[in-house]
Amino acid sequence: TDPALVSQVVRGVVERAHAPVFVKLTPSVTSIAVVARAAEQAGATAVTVANTFPAMTVDIDRRRPVLGNGGGGLSGPAIKPLALRLVWQAAQAIQIPVIGCGGITTARDAAEFLFVGASAVQVGTATFTRPFATVQIARDLAQLVASLGATCVTDLVGALARADWRGP
Repeated sequence: TDPALVSQVVRGVVERAHAPVFVKLTPSVTSIAVVARAAEQAGATAVTVANTFPAMTVDIDRRRPVLGNGGGGLSGPAIKPLALRLVWQAAQAIQIPVIGCGGITTARDAAEFLFVGASAVQVGTATFTRPFATVQIARDLAQLVASLGATCVTDLVGALARADWRGP
């Protein structure tokens, strides 16, 4: 959450890794743009936005948190609108690729992330119940690209920023 610490850690990894460094950013920050810039300036190759959101559920019969440590990370379709906004903000702030994730279950979901500036997407939770979800999303995305009048998926990257509408 501290841009200076992000910069220090990323710089240290970049100096030692001798390979591309992708940094997955937490959504629990005041400004994702500031943290993404810190990662970029420290030499990150790309950033992934966003990780799970802190959450908790309670077993009211046992009067205890469902998870032993009191909480965990919320993921899946519930976080998609939150993650989209964070991807939009990060993509507007940096020049390196942003990998979007958070609630992608369909090709249309993936396209939304591309529209707000993601260069690629990550699918996680959907694969828990549909192991081949990524295959279906990729197939459907190819069809969606054509139906939108685009020639390739990269045409969708940042399409919202190129439109007349200016976001949050």
